[in-house]
Amino acid sequence: MGILSGNPKDEPMHYGEIFSVWQASTVAKGAVSCYQAYLNHAGDKDLKKVLDALIDQAKMEIKECDTLLTDNGIASAPMMPERPPVKLEDIPVGARFSDPEIAAIIAADTSLGLVACSQVMGQSIREDIGALFAKYHLTKTALGVKILELSKEKGWLIPPPLQVKRPETVNA
Repeated sequence: MGILSGNPKDEPMHYGEIFSVWQASTVAKGAVSCYQAYLNHAGDKDLKKVLDALIDQAKMEIKECDTLLTDNGIASAPMMPERPPVKLEDIPVGARFSDPEIAAIIAADTSLGLVACSQVMGQSIREDIGALFAKYHLTKTALGVKILELSKEKGWLIPPPLQVKRPETVNA
């Protein structure tokens, strides 16, 4: 096999892997900034715990992806400055994100993150990169379940139309 045999960390990254790892790092940096802002807007303590977990996960992804890029001689995007904490009462009511809005946004973000992780896993030929994004996928799945349970428990989930009564089957 030549260049693609042995330790995956010694193998070169292909252009798709490079872009995907760079993009994951950049998206995680944006997520930290957004989730810190949502943390300032959130009033529910359980929602704040989920946001803290999302921020911790994004920071870990940044660290691991940036290390992978640096080890392969690729510069990563710059980190955005930390957002200062703000008291919820200092945010005008009309400018404030509500807890149900935040829950819906982070649920959608987590769902999109699952798709992105799956794509990187499928395109990777380096096993270590595929495994790294499989780990992220698993963590995002667990966080997505927490967000769903929280949204159901708090009454924030707006379900799609439900099939309450099933149509009768017609035998022809």
